[in-house]
Amino acid sequence: MNHYKLLLIILFLTISGLAKAAPADHQTAIFAGGCFWCTESDFDKIEGVVETTSGYIGGHQKNPTYKQVSAGRTGHTEAVKITFDASQVSYAELLDIFWHSIDPTTVDSQFCDHGSQYRSEIFYHDEQQKKLAEQSKVALENNKPFSGSIVTMITQATEFYPAEDYHQDFHNKNPIRYKLYRYNCGRDKRLTQLWGKTD
Repeated sequence: MNHYKLLLIILFLTISGLAKAAPADHQTAIFAGGCFWCTESDFDKIEGVVETTSGYIGGHQKNPTYKQVSAGRTGHTEAVKITFDASQVSYAELLDIFWHSIDPTTVDSQFCDHGSQYRSEIFYHDEQQKKLAEQSKVALENNKPFSGSIVTMITQATEFYPAEDYHQDFHNKNPIRYKLYRYNCGRDKRLTQLWGKTD
């Protein structure tokens, strides 16, 4: 093989590798807001969100299953990992959307689901995310439209375990069951009580 052909092959492999790499403005956020079906659905609607993945974080057991997490045995909470295009939506904007999609006044529960596996929590990846999350929490405490204290935790992200395939995009795969669950859980009714009517 001559040097010209070798150079072309190296150039092709380099370009292919660059094409597969994540764009520089793609970032990741992880939020726990109770049932991950609902949290994933809420963020899938946001322009600039590239991908959402339901999963488990914040526990002590490796490779937990839904059965283990939902029984409250592993210390994990249901959460959603969000890949977003920072040129279209900022982390600060995602924080604001997160706050308005949860009940930040309840400890170890969200709506009809109870237990630490349904706690609300923000998992930050770096000091900038931590700073923005803490600032948003203080701002909310000072300007909230309800009387309860903000109990949502802000924690450094640990290993995130994707949930089983049947949980991913559940609102699209099983729309009737999803809508029935969300309605019967009283999520939107409680959000209206807390935040008023929103779009």
